[in-house]
Amino acid sequence: MTGVRQPQRRAFLAGGLVTTAALMTGCSSKTDSTPAATPAAAASATPTTRPDSPWTAFARLMDGNERWVDGTLQHPDRDPGRRELVSQEQDPYGVILSCIDSRVPPELLFDTGLGDLFVLRTGGQVVGPVVTGSVEYGPLTSGTPLIVVLGHQRCGAIKAAYQAMSDGKSLPGNLQAISDALRPAYKETVKSKHPDPVDAMIRIHVKQTSADLRSNKDLAPLVAKGDLAVVSAYYSLDTGKVEVLTGAPSA
Repeated sequence: MTGVRQPQRRAFLAGGLVTTAALMTGCSSKTDSTPAATPAAAASATPTTRPDSPWTAFARLMDGNERWVDGTLQHPDRDPGRRELVSQEQDPYGVILSCIDSRVPPELLFDTGLGDLFVLRTGGQVVGPVVTGSVEYGPLTSGTPLIVVLGHQRCGAIKAAYQAMSDGKSLPGNLQAISDALRPAYKETVKSKHPDPVDAMIRIHVKQTSADLRSNKDLAPLVAKGDLAVVSAYYSLDTGKVEVLTGAPSA
């Protein structure tokens, strides 16, 4: 980035979401008491421009994943200058909803840096009202143009849920809530009779989740206008490659 970009705020009912957003993020808004980033800090920050369209954001992520696979990492946006540059205000170009799995860190596998992504991680990348609201935050408050729902190979949460439902059992504690959220994917998996049902369920679940977000009453208008893309994807633990399943934007 060559400087701090002022997010283009969208209109909201009675300004309520803007107020809520400020409370949610705290550090994302400027304050009069904190000095702005110095010219020296701006000069030392990685000179990348924030993607402003679904396609350019998607291309930036996929280029980063290619570097991860090839071992040609650039580690962009990770120096002290970048830290100071984004200290006053954030404007990420993507939202990643992924699993808590320790082998699937979005910032690494997409070779991104500080201030580039909103990242949400839940077991089996399941959603609920709080998670959905957190996904909506970037697109609705600052025009973040891309959401990626990222499943991954050998997902333990989905495997456990599949096995429990197959056996007619419950998972312990609040793990059952994860299993309950995965039931629609389980039902479709069983109906389709896949030879590798757990892997199929992972793919089905991310497709269902991205479709739900794409048709969300608040996000759907942005998708219809071409301001937002919601992509479902699958990460291979074996190769490091991200496979796009649905929703890839066009150039």
